[in-house]
Amino acid sequence: MTAYREALKEQTRERVPLAWAMTQMNLGTALWRLGEREAGTGRLEDAVTAYREALKEQTRERVPLAWAMTQVNLGAALATLGARQSGTTRLEEAVAAYRAALEERTRERVPLQWAMTQMNLGTALEMLGERESGTTHLEEAVAAYQSALEERTRDRVPLDWAMTQMNLGTALEVLGERESGTVRLEEAVAAYRAALEERTRDRVPLDWAMTQMNLGNALWKLGERESGTVRLEEAVAAWSECLAVSTFVWPPEWVRIVETRRDAAQAEIKRRSGNGSGGLQGVACSAGRARAPRRSRPGRRR
Repeated sequence: MTAYREALKEQTRERVPLAWAMTQMNLGTALWRLGEREAGTGRLEDAVTAYREALKEQTRERVPLAWAMTQVNLGAALATLGARQSGTTRLEEAVAAYRAALEERTRERVPLQWAMTQMNLGTALEMLGERESGTTHLEEAVAAYQSALEERTRDRVPLDWAMTQMNLGTALEVLGERESGTVRLEEAVAAYRAALEERTRDRVPLDWAMTQMNLGNALWKLGERESGTVRLEEAVAAWSECLAVSTFVWPPEWVRIVETRRDAAQAEIKRRSGNGSGGLQGVACSAGRARAPRRSRPGRRR
């Protein structure tokens, strides 16, 4: 970061405008990565400023793909800021930056970068949707994830495919919570199960455990809306799989959440089977849903 700022003393906008813009972009990326590791937002705000400076010379007309790349980086910094703030302004700005990038990062021109940008757009839309009472942004998030999967195929990029399936599942699960039927929850279960085809315990045990936890959450919600015990039993099985790994590596409070849900589901199974009393009431499920970590940083140049 210091090196980039030193470089800007000589690589001035007046002297070498495009080199100045590239250095501003690299400075922004360094600030963003620092900001991700810190609790505050100062570095992230500085990253946003640096990216916006870069865009003054990295214009769409002059360098369209570099402009799009910087828009993606700007979107990533704004989304990280938005996740830490209570309002929606930064998330809306992130969505706008990703959509701008897609004007040049087209599927025909750069298919995998297009897919990555669709995935990051979906993540920003999903965060927006979680903070709003309607479902428009969540529906748009689902559409963005599904678009990403058109190029992020299992054959081409299996772990990226699985990560996108995971994100699709979380958006569908939130939609399912807000709807009275079970269609979206069924689709969320299918997405999580698809993710587990590549997110295996042997290959990526922590991602596998996270996906098992989310699968359990969606199955539990289905079980609450149905009279039998099949879905609840499947939820218990998924959470038990999760705990086989997470017990040893997750923070204790996270482990307790999963254990509490598993125990509540087991009690409800007994109650429905006529073997005891209990229920699922009073145990919040949504608090433990986890969004898939991005394996490809949204702003990483390719």
